[in-house]
Parts: sequence; structure tokens; C-alpha cells
Amino acid sequence: MKRFPRLAAYGFATLALVAGCLPAHAQESAPPPAPENSAINGELFYILLLGELNSAGGEPGIAYQLYLEGARKANDASLYQRSIEIALQSRSGDAALQAARAWSRAMPDSREANRYVLQILLALNRVADTAEPLKIELNLAKVMDRGAAISAIPATYAQISDKKLAASLVEQALADYLNDPAVSVAAWTTVGRMRLAAGDTSGALEAARRAQALEPSAPGPVQLALEMMGPKVPLAEPLVQHYLAGKPLPELRMAYVRVLLDAMRYAEAAQQLQLLTTQNPELADAWLVLGSLQAQEKQTAAADASLQRFVTLALALPPSDGRSRGLARAYMALAQVAETRKDYPAAEAWLQKIENPQDLLAAQSRRASLLAKQGKLAEGRALLQSLPARTPEEIRLKRAAEVQLLRDNKQYQAAYDLMAAALAQNPQDADLLYDQAMLAEKLDKLDEMERLLRQLIAAKPDYHHAYNALGYSLAERNMRLPEARELIRKALEFVPNDPFIADSLGWVEFRMGNRDEALRVLDDAFKAKPDAEIAAHLGEVLWVLGQRERATSVWKEGLQINSENETLQETLKRLRVKL
Repeated sequence: MKRFPRLAAYGFATLALVAGCLPAHAQESAPPPAPENSAINGELFYILLLGELNSAGGEPGIAYQLYLEGARKANDASLYQRSIEIALQSRSGDAALQAARAWSRAMPDSREANRYVLQILLALNRVADTAEPLKIELNLAKVMDRGAAISAIPATYAQISDKKLAASLVEQALADYLNDPAVSVAAWTTVGRMRLAAGDTSGALEAARRAQALEPSAPGPVQLALEMMGPKVPLAEPLVQHYLAGKPLPELRMAYVRVLLDAMRYAEAAQQLQLLTTQNPELADAWLVLGSLQAQEKQTAAADASLQRFVTLALALPPSDGRSRGLARAYMALAQVAETRKDYPAAEAWLQKIENPQDLLAAQSRRASLLAKQGKLAEGRALLQSLPARTPEEIRLKRAAEVQLLRDNKQYQAAYDLMAAALAQNPQDADLLYDQAMLAEKLDKLDEMERLLRQLIAAKPDYHHAYNALGYSLAERNMRLPEARELIRKALEFVPNDPFIADSLGWVEFRMGNRDEALRVLDDAFKAKPDAEIAAHLGEVLWVLGQRERATSVWKEGLQINSENETLQETLKRLRVKL
């Protein structure tokens, strides 16, 4: 008995996904479906009954043939669809394609039939053969739906491995639409997305520019530009800013904020959030992000107001997982603000509002910190140790919380010992290696710190924190300064906008005697991220350059940010400065 050939193994999973998108049919033997446009005669009923019996009896090849024969006789879409489903369930991709093409030939105006042809060809990785069905898909779409059909193309081709071929094919299919005023913006945006997926960023940027020139208020081009934004494609950001100068959608300004935060451009992110909350005061998420950023920057009064505004808005929304997580995050930030004010009862009151089990560890970590700040470090450790940990990830997070508690309270040896036990169990864990190196530095085990960081760099060459830490450590000891500078520059290659790595570079330039360059770098770093440690370094450079009034101003600002920063306190003591 003839059986249909199966697809090669690589296509099984994709075909299963295609099958999962099809309308559900009975999986067990069921009465044959009635054709929609004709009455069932005795012969057709018999064919369909045999088809279902063979499908249920483990003979999908026969069932497929019977249903395809019935579909042709009745000229019925549902029977063609059923024959395709049977073929896909048995992973017979070629058979499914044959049925889909038969359906499309029988009903050339059926967009659904053509879509099956397109999807099955893509599942079979026959990308070159999709040009014609893609053109048919666009031609069959109603005029009002054509823009949406064009915009859906990148998702349709997302799983294709040969991205360049897909981009070229799609661009050819859209050639007639790039100058069509009704859909040209969608067409150019789709071309840009396909080019970006293929690694052609300059081509994608050009497509985004063309789309925005056609309709400056269109969201599609700016979404594409946001995906490209970064140091390697600096010209994408002007497209975003041009759009934001008009009447932008709030969610796109919010997306820009997230890109800025990822790039550590905190001051600019805060400016955008201020605009967003002024223009759209009902947008809860914007208040949460703004409040969290303000709390991080130690702007306690502003953070408290923003976060409480978010809580008010969120509590008015219907219950959902998103709302629950957002409220937990807000309560944690409000507890942090209260802790900064040393209002420990208020901090505990905010923590008690957290009900989401997923945030239990974070809440307990904050409680442990509160206990430690009240002289109850042992109780804080016991609280963390009592937390349940059922998975390796939960064990890792629980241990990391205890190490952080010890480090925050300058119990460096205890933290080092705890980390050493963890590292013995996971010797290749990059984060553990880095944390242990930082603890070794606190214990003045500088050779051990360097050994661990070099081990980390050898194992994970893109771990930029290791380059920065080692370079800064050498600069602090005034040793091997050219090597220190190269290490820090290497770190900046991975994260060009990181103000803390820029601070390291400024400090090593100062150590090398390049005072003007040090001032320029540290000035930019402090503007990007007002931080007590950066203030310490910038102030010292200004002090040595004779700009003592500005130096004291910078140091005072640093003390307002964090009066307990060790580097700033040591700098003031060493230079015998009293503020």
C-alpha cells in the first residue's frame, strides 16, 4: 500500500506549527463533514466516511487521498482544508503542498487557499518558490487590508534561515507597492525590516528614512528606527526624534525611554518621562519607570510622588499579572525611598503590601537589609537563609542576596567565603567569578582578584565588566597604566555609553598625566550619570587643575547623592578638604 513520503527531520517542528494554526478537526473518527456548497450524495458520503475510518485506523495516506478526491468532486474548501490537515499531521509536507495547490487552482480567488500554499512552502524551507504566492496574497487582499498584509510579511518570513534571500524576494514582491500612496509607507517599512533581519543596517535605515519622508507621523518607520538605535547606527535616532517632535503615540515615546535606559542615558530618559507624564498623566507605566529612576538617583521626594501616583492608577485597573508585578515593583521602590530616609517602619509597611509570590525573595532581601541597618545583621541573614529554594536558580538567587547583604555591611570575609563555596560548585559561572574577584579586591587580595578576572576574560571575552574592573584596579594602584587604559577602552567597545566605564577611563588618563583629557571624559560621565564616585574623581581633577571652587561644588553634589561613598570620603580625607 503506497504511503506518502515524510519530510526531512528538520521540517517536522515547523510543520507541526503550521498544523497548529489550522482550524481544529475531530481527532478521533467522526462523521464526515458536509460540503458547504453542495448536497452530499451517496458516493461522496462513502468517500468521506472511508477517509475518516482510514485516518482513525492509522492510514493517513489513504485518508488524505480520499479527502482530496472528495474535495475535487465537491469543489469544497473545507474538504481541501481537511486533506491538508491530515497530511500535516502525518508530517507529509509534499502531500500537504499538493492539496493546497489543488485548492488554489480550483478556487483562484481564495486568499485562504493561497495562504496555505505560502505557509507550507515556508515550512518546507522552499523560500525561492514563495515569490508567486506572496504576490497573489497581496493582490487578493482587499484594498483596505493590503497595508496590514504588507506589514505582516516580516513575521511570516521570521523563521527562514536565509535572511538575505527572503529580503530580496520580498523586496521584489513589493516593487509595485513602493510608490503606491495607499501602502507605500507600509511597503518601505517592511523592506526595512527584511533588510535589518538580513544584517543590512544601512539599507534598513534608508528604507526607514523613505517611509518617514512619505508620512512623518507614521509609527512604523519610527518603530524600525528604535530597533536600530545604538552606537553602531547613530543616524537612526534623528528619525525617532523627528517623530517625537510631532504628536507621537505615548507607547512609542515610552519605547524610546527604554532604549535610552538600556544605553544608560538616564538624564535624557528622565526628560522624556517628564514629557510623557505631563502629556499623558493617565499612563501608569510611565509613572512607575520615572519613579524607579528617581529613586535610583536618590531624588526621594520626587520618587515618592511618582511611585504613589503609579499605585493610585494601577489599583484602578482590573486585576492582572502585569498589574500585580507592577505594584510589587512600586512597593519595593517606595520601601527603598523610605529606607533612604531611615524611616524603617514605613519601609516595612510598603513591603507588607507585596503579595506576588514571584517577588518574595526581593521583598525578603529588602527586609534583611532593613534589619541590618538597625544593627540586626544576624537576623537578616537568618531571614534569607530561611527562604525556600527548590530549583538551582532559586538557590543561586538566594545565595546572591545573602552575599549582597554581607557586602553592603562590609562583612567582606564572610561574603568571600560564601562565594567561594558557590564557586566551587559552579567554577565556570562568569558572574560568580566576577563577584568573587570584587570581594578579593575588598580584602586587598589583589593578585587573587587579577587572577580571577583574567580567568574570566579568557573564558568569556565579551564580559566587559572584567576588563573595566581590572583596568581600574591597575589605575588605582598606579601600575601598568598603558595596559590599564587598553583594558578600559576594550570594555567601552562593548558598552560605549557606560558612564562608569568612562569614569575609569578618565581616572586612568588622570593617572597618566593627561589632565585635560581626564577632565573632558569625567565631565561627560558625571553629566550622563551624577554619581558620588564619579564626583570624587572629577572633583580631584578639578582640584589639581586649580578649579577649586568648582571641585568643592562637585563634591558637595556627590555627598548629596551618597554621603557614605567610600571613594568620595577617602578623597576628601586625603586632600584634607572640609565641606
